[in-house]
Amino acid sequence: MGEGSDDEAAPRVGTHLASMMTLSEVGIDFDRANAARIYDFFLGGAHNFASDRAQAAKIVAANPDMPRVCRLNRDYLGRVVRWCLAQGVDQFLDLGSGVPTVGNVHEIALRQRPGARVAYVDFEPVAVHHARQITAELDGVSVTQGDLRQPEVVLNDPGVAGHLDFDRPVAVLAVAVLHFIDDDLPAIFRRYRDALCPGSVLALNHGSADHDDPVLAESVRATERGYRGSATPVVLRDRAQIRALLDGFELVPPGLVDPVDWPVPNPDADPIGAYAAVGRVPDRE
Repeated sequence: MGEGSDDEAAPRVGTHLASMMTLSEVGIDFDRANAARIYDFFLGGAHNFASDRAQAAKIVAANPDMPRVCRLNRDYLGRVVRWCLAQGVDQFLDLGSGVPTVGNVHEIALRQRPGARVAYVDFEPVAVHHARQITAELDGVSVTQGDLRQPEVVLNDPGVAGHLDFDRPVAVLAVAVLHFIDDDLPAIFRRYRDALCPGSVLALNHGSADHDDPVLAESVRATERGYRGSATPVVLRDRAQIRALLDGFELVPPGLVDPVDWPVPNPDADPIGAYAAVGRVPDRE
């Protein structure tokens, strides 16, 4: 059914079981699905549990397009990182970074700029555990367990404050995470903005049912229904609410668009039902 012998697969299985036992010791609930692990499953990762796969099945039943949506979200993240590097921004604060998978921020950044710095932040213990395992030997990467809804705590954590130089531009990334947060996001991101120097950027995307195409809008609402019952239900916002997250930033062209159309239109890709944008901190007068 797959490449490789059973003998070759056995060490990987043993390692995964050992990781699960370690995770259980820190009180992780294996019985309730979580967005980070569901996302990992949709991207073909191995750091997810039966509850996550069962929830993923419900999501796909509601919206069969979800695996493609997740892959295109990851593609958008990669384009943002490469754009930032081209602009001379080589420090990244990845909020809600999730479980590390192929094409993550540090892989792209360090390949193009060996001196780049990446600070991952997530509150989900599985994501943090595996991120630390994967990046343990990389001087340019830190992993912090923290909640992006608490900017002061995140920004003062040694894994962030001691790793990134906020006197130089930093790219704050919030990709495929904000629609899992039911909170005052504009107020939260004002506090992140205030910590950033001119030239820094905020890059985000956010699922939304605010579309003229009724089929696309319904697919997003179906996805929202598919996440119900998980530890991380979806909170949909309209276009204006998402744009408000970038108040105080200069919107980089092409502005607020579907992720497949950033930074240039992609007529070959169907929209995924989200809005994406990059904003830059302007020079202070």
